[in-house]
Amino acid sequence: MKKLSILGLFIFALISFNSCETEDDVVFTTSGSEAAVVTLPDNGASIVLDINEPMSTAATIVWDGANYSVPTAVSYTVQLALSNTDFAAPIDAGSTTENFLVWTNEQLNSVAVNNLMLTPFTAANIDLRVQSTIGDGAEPRNSNVVTLSVTPYTTDLPRLAVPGNHQGWNPSEAEVDFVPYIAASAFGETDFEGYVFLDGGFKFVEANDVGVFEWGNKDWGDDGTFSGSLISDGETDLSASAGYYYVRANTDPNNDGTEPGTYTIEATSWAITGSATPLGWPDNGIQDQDMTYNATTRKWEITINLDVSGEYKFRANDAWGLNFGTDDNDDGSLDYGGGNFTVPESGMYLVELDLSNPRGYSQTITLQ
Repeated sequence: MKKLSILGLFIFALISFNSCETEDDVVFTTSGSEAAVVTLPDNGASIVLDINEPMSTAATIVWDGANYSVPTAVSYTVQLALSNTDFAAPIDAGSTTENFLVWTNEQLNSVAVNNLMLTPFTAANIDLRVQSTIGDGAEPRNSNVVTLSVTPYTTDLPRLAVPGNHQGWNPSEAEVDFVPYIAASAFGETDFEGYVFLDGGFKFVEANDVGVFEWGNKDWGDDGTFSGSLISDGETDLSASAGYYYVRANTDPNNDGTEPGTYTIEATSWAITGSATPLGWPDNGIQDQDMTYNATTRKWEITINLDVSGEYKFRANDAWGLNFGTDDNDDGSLDYGGGNFTVPESGMYLVELDLSNPRGYSQTITLQ
């Protein structure tokens, strides 16, 4: 009988071992476990994200690890949510098996703007917690909640769509292949500019809260005098004969809503000029090498022989009032009145001037 009892215990142990051999058969329990405890940052801390240092550390989250009733590896997920929403729509903002997580300015800003939909350059409260798990099928455990004030930023310039007769009167990117825009000089500014091919009536339309341009949003039209005065939700369309225009609009000149907006449009035709071109620098406007507007690529272009010993620039209307040179301030756009361009080697080039991206103007030269 004693031998049979020992044999029975051996068989029971063997069965028990085999039943736990695969992870799928393991049933985890959090009974008796303790959730993680966030220790940094402090509740109520303020984080102002730095647009000038995107890869620098914005915040380091530190927590005391969760304790479970069995020794096992623990995974942590840092979750964010708008304050006072009780994490009804939590955002997973990073996972780790460590007891800390580091965010750069760029990483936290992306979550704040793109997921939490915070308004750039405006402080807003968000809630943070750390969720711990120990395997498939385990019930997550949530830490204490820490509330933070976060001020995000944006590198995107505010824009106005320019729908009109030139493109079918449709401001929505979802409806048409291309919608022309004008852009402000910085976030919060109202001085918009851009280059648009116009042909008849047009208006300016702003985006809604989720960035969609559509009718029903605030728009601007002429005040009826056609003297350069804009009014919001005006019934009178602005108008231009067919051509390529330098378009400027200021929707709030005094930044207080007390004055009507203003706009100007200037017809432009672009050319390349300089000592690198066959005719050299301009003399009374007769030596510009005229470029042709390509409506398909939305670029001005010319195929021309360029000399490596010379330089060149772009200018409009055979005059220096509007001219583009090199990006001297490194903001990703050709500069008005910027420096002269050089040529890598002598030869025949396709030269393209792209003004379709407002305040992000560029040029390319391709050896043929």
